[in-house]
Order: sequence, then structure tokens, then C-alpha cells
Amino acid sequence: MQNNDILRSLRYTFDFGDDQMIGIFGLGGLEASRAEVSDWLKKDDDEAFNPLSDFKLAAFLNGLIIHKRGKKEGPSPLPESRLTNNLILRKLKIALDLKDEGMIHLLNLAGRPISKHELSAFFRKPEQKQYRLCKDQIMRNFLQGLQREYRGSANDKE
Repeated sequence: MQNNDILRSLRYTFDFGDDQMIGIFGLGGLEASRAEVSDWLKKDDDEAFNPLSDFKLAAFLNGLIIHKRGKKEGPSPLPESRLTNNLILRKLKIALDLKDEGMIHLLNLAGRPISKHELSAFFRKPEQKQYRLCKDQIMRNFLQGLQREYRGSANDKE
């Protein structure tokens, strides 16, 4: 999944305005202008589209953790220069204070049932035998489940 898709999905899910987006990037240690945020949120086929780097998405996710959970004592973590779906999933789990059951519930909402053992494999260290790479489809389903949980589905509005 592209970083821009993840950013667009999170913005929609939590109904963040431009000022909130800029503020969350700021909490993560990245100064972002309204124009930059706007270009990151554009569709891929728009000529003003600007790809979002792993570092910038990591800064946003770190800012989201602070926005949702508050700043913890000590120095803020530095954004990673390389992100994987596993790390993105971990940061979202922390930001939303989700336990395994909550994550399983969100994946079920998107029609992607998963066992607790499958889920825990995403959070293991890569050198462990049980480690499993989080593929784009799982990430997409998790983001869909988040949207259904926080925004409701189209069927709920009828």
C-alpha cells in the first residue's frame, strides 16, 4: 500500500481537518505546510500529487500516538526512515490503545477474520520463526475496519 493511501484513509476515518493534520505532523516532529498536506492527500493521477515518504508517514503516526494518547515523558521517538506494514500496524495499535481482541474485531468488520495467533505473528521480531509479514491486503482490511468502526458503514446511514 502506498503511504498516501494510508494517510488519506486515516484522515477520512478520524475526520481530521487540514489544521489537525498539520498539528499531528507537528506533534510527530515534522513541520508540514497546508500545501504539502494537500498534495499528499491528492489522488495518484492528480498532477499536484506528491508521494509521502516513509519518514514523513512515520512522523505522522508518531504524532497520532501523541494526539490520541498524550505525550509520554522523555524524548519523543524519532520517525523511522523505513516503514513496513507491520510497523504501521503496531503504531496504529499503540495510537488507538487496541488490544488483540479489538484488532481482531476491526478485521472482522472488514470481512477478514483472523486468529489471535495470526495477529500476534505480525508483532514479533523479524528474526523469530513465527514472524509473519503483514501484506497490503491485511493493512487495507484493517483500515476498512477502522473506517467502519469510527465512521460507520454506508448501510448504517440508510
